[in-house]
Order: sequence, then structure tokens, then C-alpha cells
Amino acid sequence: MGKKKILVAMSGGVDSSVTAALLKYDGHEVSGATMRTWSLEKCALGQKQGCCGIGGVQDAREVADRLGISHWVFNFEDEFKNQVMDDFAEEYREGRTPNPCISCNERIKFKLFLTRARQLGFEAIATGHYAQVDYSHQRQSYFIREGRDASKDQSYVLYSLDQEILSHLVLPIGKFTKKEIRATAKTWNLPVWTKPDSQEICFVPDQDYARFLMEEYGIASSKKGVIRTKDGKVVGEHDGYFRFTRGQRRGLRVPFGQRIYVVETNPETNEVIVGTKQEVLNQVCLVSQVKWFLRPDFDKEVRAHVKIRYLHSKALASLNDAGNGSVRVVFDKPQEAITKGQSAVFYEDDQVIGGGRIEEFWD
Repeated sequence: MGKKKILVAMSGGVDSSVTAALLKYDGHEVSGATMRTWSLEKCALGQKQGCCGIGGVQDAREVADRLGISHWVFNFEDEFKNQVMDDFAEEYREGRTPNPCISCNERIKFKLFLTRARQLGFEAIATGHYAQVDYSHQRQSYFIREGRDASKDQSYVLYSLDQEILSHLVLPIGKFTKKEIRATAKTWNLPVWTKPDSQEICFVPDQDYARFLMEEYGIASSKKGVIRTKDGKVVGEHDGYFRFTRGQRRGLRVPFGQRIYVVETNPETNEVIVGTKQEVLNQVCLVSQVKWFLRPDFDKEVRAHVKIRYLHSKALASLNDAGNGSVRVVFDKPQEAITKGQSAVFYEDDQVIGGGRIEEFWD
């Protein structure tokens, strides 16, 4: 890669800080920008170190000063609310379980960030994701590879990026382990080298989704409903179906004689259906709105490894073209808690070939 003018998305964490340092020391013309995606005041109450909290902005600015690079703060609050938070709330209202990081990456952290970077005269953008951008000359397509550090790999949440973004994207830390990144930050005396990783969804820092949905979107908490088995037996009561997601065990408070799981939620009847582990195992799912980096030839048998959520271990499956931009996934072995609203991402070795949203599942 030739020397470029690159804008780095700096959250104030160690990964994006080292990203900026690596690119600067490699001779690129580097600047940094922190995205304000949610109210600084509200975030600051729950997470002083998060990317949208004031602490994150201050840390990013301190690193930029240490590196001798310019730093901006971009206000994307309106876009973030309209395109990420509203969608998150609507998905929960409909009984699905979304991954807001994926929609944020697609619509805000890359697409909108790249637009703003270009307006400022930058040729490329960079982030601190543990993944790699590659190009297939045979297929004439950019694609994402897994990061070298399997325990930190973030390729799953990048499957929806389009070719325009990938052609202007640099992911410098994908070839490193987290341990190496922290050691590099310490060597270069970056002030965030000991800063802990952020694990939470940025706009729900306490992980209390029910509270967030009630306070910000007015989803009622007082409408009690029943907890029942698939055959109709009522075994308990709940304070709102949106408090539960498929595969969940905690918080049910139902005596059942064995481990019990949420099988599904029904927004129309305000019911939570529970059952045994066997009842949350499925072998087939329909994936819609599929986006391809490396589209396979469906005239032949298509085999791939599939992840059905961020922390899921990839499982071998057959992919079948279901038309209308959808794929029918048939796993070799049943998978636990395939969940509507989550994403299924397809891999060949360490290459992400595509992915989409889970719509339905069957035995």
C-alpha cells in the first residue's frame, strides 16, 4: 500500500490508538476522529470510558496529541438514533434479537464516517477491528478475512460492508494479537495501554435492555404475561416478553425439574414459551437480505462454515439459494438457539464470503 492520507476512527481505546500509531509510523498522513453517536451526558453516567462517553473523547484526544496528529469529533447522534437505535427497539418490539453493532458498522461507523472523511480530503479510513481486508483478483472483489487473534476476531460484524467501503478501508491490527497490541501501546507510551476493553453495547452501558426500551421507547413494563410450555401448560409469569431472548436461561424463575430455556417469545400474546435444551436445537434456518463478498456457484453443492451469532463457534453447513436474496442453511448438526434477528455469516476457511439476517428456523 502506497502512502495515503488516512482518517482513523479513534474511540479512545487501545486498539484504535495503536491503529493510528502504526499508520503514522508507517509513513502515512494520519488524523483521528471520534464519533459522537449517543448523548455524551447519558453515556457518561453509565460508561465513562466508552467511545461515546466524554472519557473516550478525552482519551482519543490525548493519544492524538501524543502522536502529533489532528483530531476531530463528529456528531452522528441523529443518524445513529434513526438508523441504529430505532431499529434496535423495533426489533425487540417484534420479538426478535438484533445485533446493533452490525447495523452501526454498516450505516454509521464505516459508511457515514467514510463520507465525512472524503469531505475532509482523506483517501482512506481505518479502524481498530481485529479483521483483515483482502482482494480476490479472480473474483474482482474485496472481502474480509478473520483476524489473526481468534479470541478477538471481529470479522462476523463486518460482513455487511459494501465494496466501496472495503476499497477505502485499512485494518492494521488484524495481523496482530491483543497481547501484541497492548505491548506496542506500552512501548510507544500511549496513555491507554492498560485501558480495559469495552464489552457492552454503547447505548446500553449497563446491559439492561428492558430499562432502555422502557425509558427511551416507552415499551410498557407493567403488562404481565404468562410463561408456558409449547404444549400450553402455564408454568409462570413475566413482566414483559421483550426481557427475554431465545436460548436464555437466567431470569425465568420457573421451577421445572431440569434446566429450562426460552424457546420463543410471542409479542402478539405477550407470552414467553419455554422448554428443554432439545427444544432450542435446530438444524435449518432461512437467512434473508444476504450480502456477498464472494458469491458461490449454486449450480454446485455449496459448503461453508456458518456463525449464527458473534460468540458462536463456526459450524459446517450446506448453503442453498432460496431466491429473493435469501439462503437456506442446513447444518450438519443441530445448533443451539438459532435466533431471529441475529446474523448468519458464511466462511470458507478464514474468508468471509457473505452473510445475512436470520428470519426463520426449523428442526
